[in-house]
Amino acid sequence: MTPALEILQKQLKQLPGIGFRSAERIALHLLVEKPARLPELVAALEVAAKNVRRCTLCGNLSEEELCPICAHAQRGNGQVCVVEYVQDLAAIERSGAYRGRYHILHGKLSPIRGVAPDDLNFAALFARIAAGEVSEVILALSNDVEGEATCHYLLARLPAAGVKVTRIGFGLPSGSGVLYADAVTLKSALDGRRDYS
Repeated sequence: MTPALEILQKQLKQLPGIGFRSAERIALHLLVEKPARLPELVAALEVAAKNVRRCTLCGNLSEEELCPICAHAQRGNGQVCVVEYVQDLAAIERSGAYRGRYHILHGKLSPIRGVAPDDLNFAALFARIAAGEVSEVILALSNDVEGEATCHYLLARLPAAGVKVTRIGFGLPSGSGVLYADAVTLKSALDGRRDYS
């Protein structure tokens, strides 16, 4: 193995869901089997790194100041669905069960992993509520200890802001996240949300 190939494999292995064998296969695929794809991939990564950023309102990915969901005038019904990651938003959108707006925290509270409130996108959520654009906060966080801790953190702060707080119903398996649920389960979970107070 050449030093350059080894460096490429190490970089690929750092990506989520890619182990040593997958990194090796991807590197060899790009360098040996499909070398014409490599410049296209590099160019796409450079364009994305230059143009994609977080929506200033919700934290979703966008190439503009606001993401398409926040910029869509008909999605401003006062409901904000709070999710952990952009992938969770994408999963709910695929389900077609929800047509309001979102807020992405980019994680969940985890003292063991060193994730504190200041590490998450809470300040922007509280600013949205203070601006009066939110009437209901739907908590669509994982059904695990860290997800529940994050919900309790929010619950301790939101009722004073005068907004209704609901939690999605759980057709989601305990310990699982929104990302892995199918469309029917997500619809059921959103339809079955309940007051969280």
